[in-house]
Amino acid sequence: MDDAQIKQTAEAGSVFARVAPTQKLRLVEALQHSGEIVAMTGDGVNDAPALKQADIGIAMGKGGTEVARESADMLLTDDNFASIEAATEEGRAVYQNLRKAIAFLLPVNGGESMTIFISVLLARDLPILSLQVLWLNMINSLTMTVPLAFEPKTPGLMQLPPRNPQEPLITGRLLRRIVLVSIFNWVLIFGMFEWAQETTGDIAVARTIAIQSLVSARIVYLLSISQLWSSIGDFLHRRTSSIANTPILLVGIVGAIVLQIVFSQWSVMNRLFETAPLTWNQWGICLLTMVPMYLMTTLTNAVDPPQAQLSRK
Repeated sequence: MDDAQIKQTAEAGSVFARVAPTQKLRLVEALQHSGEIVAMTGDGVNDAPALKQADIGIAMGKGGTEVARESADMLLTDDNFASIEAATEEGRAVYQNLRKAIAFLLPVNGGESMTIFISVLLARDLPILSLQVLWLNMINSLTMTVPLAFEPKTPGLMQLPPRNPQEPLITGRLLRRIVLVSIFNWVLIFGMFEWAQETTGDIAVARTIAIQSLVSARIVYLLSISQLWSSIGDFLHRRTSSIANTPILLVGIVGAIVLQIVFSQWSVMNRLFETAPLTWNQWGICLLTMVPMYLMTTLTNAVDPPQAQLSRK
């Protein structure tokens, strides 16, 4: 067969018997030219060229030859084909959680960067000081991002087709979401700072209110890109009988809240980070920022759900 015939036959056929090593290689190449993601399993020396050519070469760890193992991308240490599915599922979960972490961190940092940059250009007082930004990035962001990165696997993850290898890590839809939330965070920080400074006349209180308002909105945004959010929605609409088991995310949120209380209410932290204790009324105002963030994320998710953005096929 010529290349065109092999390509057509490879797409139509299911089983090919008595295949020579060169024919294995041509079958892999034919499927790849058709846009398929090809995995090749093998254990012998004659499998090495096809293992090397395949997108994922899989060799047997126990019964495979040294040549096959050196040519492969994945090694089955137990020679059990079921391990391929388990590894694929784990890889998809890790990749999905990585994109969730990116979707959370970039808008957070983007809003802070825009705030400082625009304030410097306008020669205005900084709504957030550099040491406070360090706290937000090193303590608050990590407290909420690490649990997000270790969320359990999304139901139906293995029902999705393979991801396009040409797809960038940050897709156009995800980039639009990042820009939108970054602008929202900038407006939130700048607006709350200006309002608090006008009403209280205390710049330390104004900065503290701006930071706590940002963290309150962050919590809502974190939930909007986690599977806990969609799980709660499915539970309320009776599409499922239980809520996803994501205690690690709740632990991260509770930890962030406790740290933020210490950040503003403890005198040692006030002196170190130039913050000020807040009253109950001021705390209530900071919590009110959850409402506009909830409305924005609800609208964004309705137009393009997080599952579509983070697992776009």
